[in-house]
Amino acid sequence: MSKGSVLVAPLNWGLGHATRCIPIIKALKEEGYNPIIGSDGNALALLRKEFPELTFYDLPELKISYSKKGYLFLIKIFFQLFKFNKTLAKEKKVIREISEKENLVGIISDNRLGLYHSEIPCAIISHQLTIYSGGSTWLSTWIHRHFIAKYDECWVPDRKERPNMSGQLGHVKRTRLNIKYIGYLSRFEIKDYPLLYDVLIVISGPEPQRTKFEEIMLKEFAKYKGKVALVRGVVEKEMKSFEKSGIQVFNFLTAHELEKIILQSKVIISRSGYSSLMDLGKLNKQVVLIPTPGQPEQQYLAKSMKKHGVAPYCQQHKFNLNIINDARIYKGLNSLFVESDSDFRDAFRLFERK
Repeated sequence: MSKGSVLVAPLNWGLGHATRCIPIIKALKEEGYNPIIGSDGNALALLRKEFPELTFYDLPELKISYSKKGYLFLIKIFFQLFKFNKTLAKEKKVIREISEKENLVGIISDNRLGLYHSEIPCAIISHQLTIYSGGSTWLSTWIHRHFIAKYDECWVPDRKERPNMSGQLGHVKRTRLNIKYIGYLSRFEIKDYPLLYDVLIVISGPEPQRTKFEEIMLKEFAKYKGKVALVRGVVEKEMKSFEKSGIQVFNFLTAHELEKIILQSKVIISRSGYSSLMDLGKLNKQVVLIPTPGQPEQQYLAKSMKKHGVAPYCQQHKFNLNIINDARIYKGLNSLFVESDSDFRDAFRLFERK
């Protein structure tokens, strides 16, 4: 007998929020809940492919455009706050409609700030208890925590103790938030595959920086003599593969296929998004990090990984092939990935509240 329906709703900002919800969706099914998925864009498309048997809802799209120049990223976001507020209002309306139709016993939002309901136990997943934004960090952090506080619990996908991955992002000394550290979230498991590629490039993130990253990688690796694969991170109706400049290119891969190709590759080039770090840490790979321009969170994480001798990084516009050799002298993300299974059963007790 089902324990009831739980809405799982990741933010459509790159694919990281959606991918780290995969183990949570699986755990809900194992614990006897009926997961219902809500999102938009590529995040929703990816989860449809992973869980075609589930019920899906299209949520309001956060129509934010991004600057082509990284240093203007936050300024452009600031001037679109009106759109953001309109989306939050739409989310509140939609969540009431879904709740009445599906008789929800719980809501899990991954960084969607408007999906809370006063009569339903709600958790928000976020590793960003601090939002770095230069001189306005105090303001961006206050705003973010203001919305997090509207949820019953904030689930931080990290360890409370050291070593941990999120550092100052996910660990604060004083807060009134109801924080629960649930351990690392990764959709992957280590398996035994023979090495096939010297370098795998995993492209992700919002446009236009996703495309700029892809163009730089294709240009640079056209002169590389090793065997290279590139995953574009563009979710389409069908998975496609083709060769370009000697590089094997995939438009996107399912979780199983991406896990396989990562394990088949010596060095991974990736964004320093938090979900990517958790996945690559789980698979114990040598990594080169390329933070998304204009995203302070990724800049912080990349610098932190280098500072602790875990992985090298470089800015997107400064990338050259020499950094691949640097990856071999770093400890790897697995050195921070202290194995600890996520205690989903404890977290899901939130939904047993009457």
